[in-house]
Amino acid sequence: MTSNELRAKFLEFFRSKGHTIVPSSSLVPGNDPTLLFTNAGMVQFKDVFTGQDKRPYTRAASSQKCVRAGGKHNDLENVGYTARHHTFFEMLGNFSFGDYFKQDAIAYAWEFITSPAWLGIDRNRLLVTVYESDDEAYAIWNQSVGVPAERIVRIGDNKGAKYASDNFWAMGDTGPCGPCTEIFYDHDPDGSKGIWGGPPGSPEEDGDRWIEIWNVVFMQFERSADGQLTPLPAPSVDTGMGLERISALMQGYHDNYQTDTFRHLIGAVARLARQEPYANASQKVIADHIRATSFLIADGVLPSNEGRGYVLRRIMRRAIRHGYKLGLAEGFFSQLVAPLAEVMGEAYPQLRAQQAQIEKTIRVEEDSFAVTLGNGMKLLDEAIARLEGKTIPGAVVFKLYDTYGFPVDLTADIARERELAIDEAGYEREMEAQRERARAASSFKASGTLAYEGAETCFIGYDKLWDDVQVLALYRDSQPVQSLNAGEAGVVVLDRTPFYAESGGQVGDQGSLRPPPACGGENGLRFEVRDTQKIKGQVFGHHGVLSQGRLKVGDSVRAEVKASVRRASMRNHSATHLLHRALREVLGTHVAQKGSLVDDQRTRFDFSHNAAVTAEQIIEIEDRVNRAILANVPVSAQLMKYDEAIASGAMALFGEKYGDEVRVLSMGEFSTELCGGTHVTRTGDIGLFKIVSEGGVAAGIRRVEGITGENALAYLRATENKLKSAAELLRGNADDVNAKIEQLLERGKQLEKEVAALKGKLASSAGNDLLAQAREIKGVKLLAARVDGVDGNDLRTLMDQLKNKLGSGVLLLGSAKDGKVSLIAGVTNDLTARLKAGDVVKFAAEQVGGKGGGRPDMAQAGGTQPENLDTAIASIAGWIETKL
Repeated sequence: MTSNELRAKFLEFFRSKGHTIVPSSSLVPGNDPTLLFTNAGMVQFKDVFTGQDKRPYTRAASSQKCVRAGGKHNDLENVGYTARHHTFFEMLGNFSFGDYFKQDAIAYAWEFITSPAWLGIDRNRLLVTVYESDDEAYAIWNQSVGVPAERIVRIGDNKGAKYASDNFWAMGDTGPCGPCTEIFYDHDPDGSKGIWGGPPGSPEEDGDRWIEIWNVVFMQFERSADGQLTPLPAPSVDTGMGLERISALMQGYHDNYQTDTFRHLIGAVARLARQEPYANASQKVIADHIRATSFLIADGVLPSNEGRGYVLRRIMRRAIRHGYKLGLAEGFFSQLVAPLAEVMGEAYPQLRAQQAQIEKTIRVEEDSFAVTLGNGMKLLDEAIARLEGKTIPGAVVFKLYDTYGFPVDLTADIARERELAIDEAGYEREMEAQRERARAASSFKASGTLAYEGAETCFIGYDKLWDDVQVLALYRDSQPVQSLNAGEAGVVVLDRTPFYAESGGQVGDQGSLRPPPACGGENGLRFEVRDTQKIKGQVFGHHGVLSQGRLKVGDSVRAEVKASVRRASMRNHSATHLLHRALREVLGTHVAQKGSLVDDQRTRFDFSHNAAVTAEQIIEIEDRVNRAILANVPVSAQLMKYDEAIASGAMALFGEKYGDEVRVLSMGEFSTELCGGTHVTRTGDIGLFKIVSEGGVAAGIRRVEGITGENALAYLRATENKLKSAAELLRGNADDVNAKIEQLLERGKQLEKEVAALKGKLASSAGNDLLAQAREIKGVKLLAARVDGVDGNDLRTLMDQLKNKLGSGVLLLGSAKDGKVSLIAGVTNDLTARLKAGDVVKFAAEQVGGKGGGRPDMAQAGGTQPENLDTAIASIAGWIETKL
């Protein structure tokens, strides 16, 4: 039964029970600030459960898209390393809003799961749990449904607090909650598959043998922020059954990644990597992450550095890095959208409708991350090579994040693969130090707390960069003072000023206040203006530090703007207007400004657009802006009535507040906008415009960053120097860099194959040396050895090689690393009637503080007492002698 068939069957069952089938809601919860993503089927019904919303139905069923990759419900780090963790999954659920309750909810679940007309799962392989004090649910299972008492487990508050239980469900820290009952399936009832684990509530409950397949939540309460439970208006039901888990069960697998949907995606990854499917965990990571990535983008989430977009970027970058581990070429991730649409597009048509947009968004992120990954990995590899221990310093982790955009969990992921740890405490210290620097840098911007009742400031900065003015007020620590002394920080209010106060996206001016030359000076008086902000209305506050002398209210000073910073800001601001026009011409008139930031370094422009801007479009936008610059038309400004300005075609910008009279800025035929900022005299003063980045910052919002003038020239020179340096390293010239890199990549692949072959030979050689340690006990060969440095798949491979070479016998291999023990036992087929590998490994594991099991011919175990490993290996001979 395919996943699509199971989804349809579930919905049809509940349609037959009078339920309204409700489509999946968006992965972005509507008007719910408590959730990052939709993480459960009941999210879209949250207000219905609390009584704040009414629906025309009291019974509903759905297959809900869910993401758990951020916040409280975060499975990201486990994806790819377990059989059932996913970032994106589907939750099949049925809901009652004050209609039926425990009796019918339990009956429906049991009927759908066990009835031959529906799923027909063997009830003898099922077990149920109930909340410890929920006698009602226990009685329904035992007396009405007929589940034997020994197959009903009561689970109490097992997580350290009242109602903190596996069987007391809550959507989050606040909101609807209540006791629940869960149905578990036994994947290995006779132990023939060697799947370790025990039933829920047992010491071995974390194993993989018993798997939860359905959770029925009895919504009875709403939990407030202080932890209090308030009964809901009407008891309700919220159930969830993971489509991936039930698909694995119905298709005969113990691993969700073996189901039809994942087989299709993993097959596509394997073909791109020219590998066999399921050759490594990276294939699983990529297959999972293309689902989360595509569905999030389809629901309007775009990669960014904050909020939901940041989580999406983490998922995408994790997948891209795993692709590079497989040797996949740049752009591979976007190629997986088509296979996903093939297998899930029928159930979710938006995948097919938005396929092109999803592919474009992914490709932009791939291109951006290629540089980030290359630079970051170089730094990380160098740091690891210098390590004396097993922990990557916090300063390195912070630099990877701060300089190269490496999320901390990505660094931790790479470290884990290399059996290293990261210094999280050190990283947090570095982050706090950065926060302190940021707070210090912004400490002069607390203008809103100043109390000022005097005259407004007259701004003269459109025509002048300096003037002699008078001090009207002074502030220190937000309090009015009559004077400032050397070394003190403060805010100065002037009667008029050439300093532009931050507004309209343009940052405040910097500069200095000094004695006017006509006054003869006052012992080197100098106030360093570091920022200019509006206190209220048109009152300007000059924030800074008095570096020399003494400044008093009533003093005359020369206010002088730092000309180089102002001129660079003006170039960027004028370029922003041209950029806005070019974006609308190239992308469409739907483009509207959604925010901007202009300073002396660059312009940052946010705008509405629902797709990534392509490389070709960026080139066209740059060309249009630079053509306007080369036209060298005058930049003029005039004051007009607001209505007249809009009627004349002037564009009002996002987030700005306008009075009756507005300033209209025109750049020939290229741009006409309402703007109070400072600008160049002619467009040619901008010099050169270059876009340096483009990306999404929110659903339907893109961000472009650009540079002008000397900054643009420096950027181009730096890029040219990098190309020249790369060419020199490759012993070529700029024209053949790509060809040289391709040759190096091909050589790298060949070397990797040679290394793999050598590893195989070394393992075989090691196996021959170990065979010399074999001894005979009552006619049975025994090989028991310690093989530190070999674990995981390599340990199993070595075991298989030794069994083949030994021919007949018993083997026990053990290794220790980082305070943990790995054990593996093997018994050749001719001896399994006399000895079981599971018994061998169990005897050894008990001596190293562990446990394990497996098949009669092969079994594994772990332990936490490596100091006892040698004794355990040495004692196995005596134990076997007693068993023969």
